[in-house]
Amino acid sequence: MQSRLPTRRAALASVALLAAAFVLPGGPALAQQPTIPIIVKDTTSFYWQIVLAGARQAGKDLGVNVPELGAQAETDINGQISILENAVAGSPAAVVIAPTERTALGAPITEAAKSVPIVGIDSSAETDAFSSFLTTDNVEGGRIAARGLAEAIKAKTGKEEGDVALITNAPNAGSLEERKKGFTEELAKYPGLKLVADRYADGQAATGLNITTDLLTANPNLVGIFASNLIMAQGAGQAVAENGVKDKVALVGFDSDERLVGFLKDGVISALVVQDPYRMGYDGIKTALAVSKKESVAKNVDTGANLITTANMMDQRSQELLNPKVN
Repeated sequence: MQSRLPTRRAALASVALLAAAFVLPGGPALAQQPTIPIIVKDTTSFYWQIVLAGARQAGKDLGVNVPELGAQAETDINGQISILENAVAGSPAAVVIAPTERTALGAPITEAAKSVPIVGIDSSAETDAFSSFLTTDNVEGGRIAARGLAEAIKAKTGKEEGDVALITNAPNAGSLEERKKGFTEELAKYPGLKLVADRYADGQAATGLNITTDLLTANPNLVGIFASNLIMAQGAGQAVAENGVKDKVALVGFDSDERLVGFLKDGVISALVVQDPYRMGYDGIKTALAVSKKESVAKNVDTGANLITTANMMDQRSQELLNPKVN
């Protein structure tokens, strides 16, 4: 069982972030605005920067003070718990959070919801205390990835046959486990494709690189890989490029950044399943504001997922998703 005591570094960082966020320049006008902190998994990741950009725009449009908070890394569970507890102590109108880990964040979110409304985004937690939960249907996202991988394998080899591998960023993350579920269920509909490896990493792109390199060495019949988040797709893409196997191994990733888009252009990656993190951030704040005013909101909201390939990457919708405004 993991301790809920945050590291000293994480605790001090969260206190400093909250102090800056809740005491901002702007005088009485800002003081009259409702405050709705948004807590993401990692403020440095491009994906979470897009989420924060959406939340920031919602704050401007709706007259909400939106402190942007995040843990030290996507795996910093105790740091996120500390940030959540400190955010609630500031008596905001509501809190928006993307839980870092399903099990460990369940009880803290349940406790926090006794004081303020909590809106969840992106990843689930073992709690029924969310006033609303906005996320990609990650099970469907996994299914989309499996279908995209099968198509890419057929395009490269002429048939939907061969060995396939799955690489997951870290264990027990709600969204990733749902993607895995959808992927494995859909892959089972392709009798010629066999899942021969199901690996967990530690949240580092270098680990994704090493896992993929090992898989390519150990499985000479490998024809496809699904890397189920941005970081693993970065590592897997680098391995495919370095090993010169892009013409015989199809790689499907999840999410996007400049590096993955480059891999897609070069044919290293066959397809990306891309979410709409900007909408997640924007609608997360919008929904939290509505909840704070005791307005009726949907309990669950699917923010959508799209398969982007080399063939359709220049389409207008694909470009909107691949090149979102983050400033």
